[in-house]
Amino acid sequence: MTIWPTVKARRLLTALQRIGWSEARRTGSHRVLVRDTWPDFVFAFHDGEEIGPRMLARVARHTGLRPEDL
Repeated sequence: MTIWPTVKARRLLTALQRIGWSEARRTGSHRVLVRDTWPDFVFAFHDGEEIGPRMLARVARHTGLRPEDL
């Protein structure tokens, strides 16, 4: 069983912004997020898209997101 829920991409983006990520630039649906001391992260999801537990775990590995941040 996984600790990650299924969430909409908009909710994930909001959670990332709350923990310190900000949008540096956007090209179409690709947003480049930046945060001090972290490599840039490309957020390539449409707002209404459902993000499953496995993809959330991958995003978390690259961004420092925790389940309680959602």
